[in-house]
Amino acid sequence: MARISVFLIACLLFMHGSDAAAQNRFWLVNNSGQTIEQVYVSSARESSWGGDILGRSVLPAGNRIRVEPRFRDCVLDIRVVYSGGRADERRNLNACNINTVAFGGGSYRGGSTGANVRSGGGGDPSFSFVNNGRSTIRELYVSSSRQSTWGSDRLGQYVLQPGQNTWVALPGSGGCHVDVRVVYNNGQSREMRNVETCSRRSLSWR
Repeated sequence: MARISVFLIACLLFMHGSDAAAQNRFWLVNNSGQTIEQVYVSSARESSWGGDILGRSVLPAGNRIRVEPRFRDCVLDIRVVYSGGRADERRNLNACNINTVAFGGGSYRGGSTGANVRSGGGGDPSFSFVNNGRSTIRELYVSSSRQSTWGSDRLGQYVLQPGQNTWVALPGSGGCHVDVRVVYNNGQSREMRNVETCSRRSLSWR
């Protein structure tokens, strides 16, 4: 009987540790307008940062990555290094209570939807683009309605599954109206023109 009890306790401890490991995952969003070249995430208990989790990749402005620490601690320190060498840090964040950490605008937000934080108000046209349709989006283009070109794909190497979102960082100098173009996995595309975004926190795409 004692052996069974010890076994049950061990199982419960293992399950608790696994849950904690799953709960400290979050989206890291680059709202800075600059490319992030390095990202370091460590337990707040540690004195060293460890390795760069981006490796040979970078995180362009307006993009995000999913951070899944290999340790179980909830309280984390995060350090990013931008192109040019400038660094920024967030200390003692409880990653088990939040799902998004934004650098360059906003800070962090809890909840279960993965929604991002608006970086500003008033004349800030930046917004969270939400895929509320049924199809996977493989390319996303957003530009000021004043411009004649789309610019680069804001998803980069990522895709946007139904229910997912991504932060679109835009300069205030471009005005409050934007044009949006998406390309789906099947190659079909769709556009919306002259969308006003300064008064909204998110744009729902169906």
